[in-house]
Amino acid sequence: MSAQSPEATAAAEEVVTHARVRTLEMPDGAGRMALITVDNGRDHTRPSTFGLGGLTSLDEALDAVAAMTDITAIGVTGKPFIFAVGADLSAIGKVTDAAVIRQFAELGHNVMRRLGEMDVPTFAFVNGAAMGGGTELALHCDYRTMSYGAAAMSLPEVFLGLIPGWGGAWLLPNLIGPANALEVIISNPLQMNKQMKPKDALRLGVVDVLFEPADFLEESIRWAAAVVRGAIEVPRTEPDRDSWDMIIDIARGMVDDRLHGCTPAPYVALDLVRAAKTATRDEGFAAEDEALTRLVMGDDLRASIYSFDLVQKRAKRPVGVPDKSLARKVTKVGIVGAGLMASQLALTFVRRLEVPIVMTDLDAERVEKGLAYVRDDLAGQVAKGRMSQDKANRLTALVTGDTSKAAFADADFVLEAVFENLEVKKQVFAEVEAVVSETCVLATNTSSLSVTAMAEGLAHPERVVGFHFFNPVALMPLLEIARAEHTDDATLATAFAVGKKLKKSCVLVKDAPAFVVNRLLTRFLGEVTKAVDEGTDFLVADRALDSLGLPMSPFNLLRLVGPAVAFHVSETMHAAFPERFYVSDSMRAVVAAGKTSIYMKDESGALVIDPEIAALFVQGDQPLTKKQVRVRAVDAMADEARRMLDEGVVAEVQDIDLCMLLGAGWPFWLGGITPYLDRSGAAERATGHRFLAPGVASLAG
Repeated sequence: MSAQSPEATAAAEEVVTHARVRTLEMPDGAGRMALITVDNGRDHTRPSTFGLGGLTSLDEALDAVAAMTDITAIGVTGKPFIFAVGADLSAIGKVTDAAVIRQFAELGHNVMRRLGEMDVPTFAFVNGAAMGGGTELALHCDYRTMSYGAAAMSLPEVFLGLIPGWGGAWLLPNLIGPANALEVIISNPLQMNKQMKPKDALRLGVVDVLFEPADFLEESIRWAAAVVRGAIEVPRTEPDRDSWDMIIDIARGMVDDRLHGCTPAPYVALDLVRAAKTATRDEGFAAEDEALTRLVMGDDLRASIYSFDLVQKRAKRPVGVPDKSLARKVTKVGIVGAGLMASQLALTFVRRLEVPIVMTDLDAERVEKGLAYVRDDLAGQVAKGRMSQDKANRLTALVTGDTSKAAFADADFVLEAVFENLEVKKQVFAEVEAVVSETCVLATNTSSLSVTAMAEGLAHPERVVGFHFFNPVALMPLLEIARAEHTDDATLATAFAVGKKLKKSCVLVKDAPAFVVNRLLTRFLGEVTKAVDEGTDFLVADRALDSLGLPMSPFNLLRLVGPAVAFHVSETMHAAFPERFYVSDSMRAVVAAGKTSIYMKDESGALVIDPEIAALFVQGDQPLTKKQVRVRAVDAMADEARRMLDEGVVAEVQDIDLCMLLGAGWPFWLGGITPYLDRSGAAERATGHRFLAPGVASLAG
């Protein structure tokens, strides 16, 4: 028996989203509505997607509705908490025939556009999350309501190396104008896939009205009835077509500044929105079909699907974690330190765990500063309407401070966030151990030091664990959890249970210098800094990696981290691996001078190299080109990634990619890092063979 084709396999594996029709009487004599509910029969953790079976079911439902002669309106809604989230990406990733993708794109258009071409008004009742093709399904309707309780709404395709391919690139700019449309189609996806909240969707004009979740469907139907009767008129403003091209040109310049042409999808999306100014519906949809087919068959989309799978699946089921039944209950948390990082940690813990948090520091002034940070942030949440005053009051009362570590006596979990000095941290743990119970977990937020060394001399080194957050704590989703030499299963299980409650994506790492993200970034920054020391122009070196589309350039990353912190980590890594990790004497001088950024703003507001910084660098006479700097930097990362796998720093290559996606914000279209290292040839140049990340190995050629 011959093996099934990838396309047949994808179809066989589809979890079909069914479209079911019922009719109901609308209030106030508005007539009968045919209400279509899309539902894949799973709970809200398995959102409804559209594969071939799902689109066929929707088409059949629309056939049934079109045959009805007694209806005055059509409505579309979803299952509880989910409206629909678009195409089935896992199925798309298995397709190898461009003709199949083209047919699928055309089918999506042909089915969904029927909602905009019916003889009666059509309404989308967006009761829950709507993303991608789900948002486009709503856009094809004449009117849209949305629940205040809906988790999010978006067109995330550009984030994945695609474009809105079922009408969004034509429908949205013609509905809300190009500026607002580009916020949804390009700006939001490029901000780590930012989602619209219901108020955002209303502000931009994507939806017409919001209703409370408790009676959302009833109120939506009542509103629809009023529209049908003419009691409510929904304004539609014709977009300003005179400024259309100028808006696209400005947006293209912003995309160039951010991406430097590294991935095609945003540029294709810009072209489609530009064409939507004059294109007919048929022309716009045909252009989307062509663009979607081309992009789906490209490297970026395949790498993005791999990234998406890591974030959606592997991040939720970390490898190597002891059974959760071993985790101890955490009813009180201690934070050693009250500086900025410690204050962010205290805020995150109290918001997620809602248990007593106690912060300690050397004096009352520092403690009060940390407590004020928490109070002010919670008050800000209330002012923005994101939290009730009652909840803010309760959380504020849970966070206390002290100058004595005796305040940790009844804590179950104590996290230190003090200066990156091994002896200081060892002293902190010794002082904490003297007052806490034998089962209290002692966690360190170290970014580069040995967790095993910190536990030396303790009576119970088995309860020490690395718990490394990324800055800013509230926004960065990654948590590297490091198992030290003596860490026991109960401690590790507790750490992962706490990380999950904090809503972080946790990756188990070996207690090795700088773990994963900082180890790779330090090697990377070291190569760029070394190039400058050798004589390369600052801007040449800083822009050498532009073609990767990273969230920020190396020297902007240095500014974010802080030269002092970055230099300290480079010294730590140099001590561990002197032959690979470079320490710049010029950067030592920069740190000694108290400088915090390579750049400064000139009189025009443009970023330029600070002349005082330039004067501190003693440069050689062997400048490199951008390409030479890039090749050296990416080859170094390939070498370091291979060494981490050989050393068992993580279980598998997927964990390295997951860490770079979530801890460094590297683009989905790179696949984290190793698919890019394979595609670019860096892996073979530096290590002799490829990483071959599952799902994207074929892209390496």
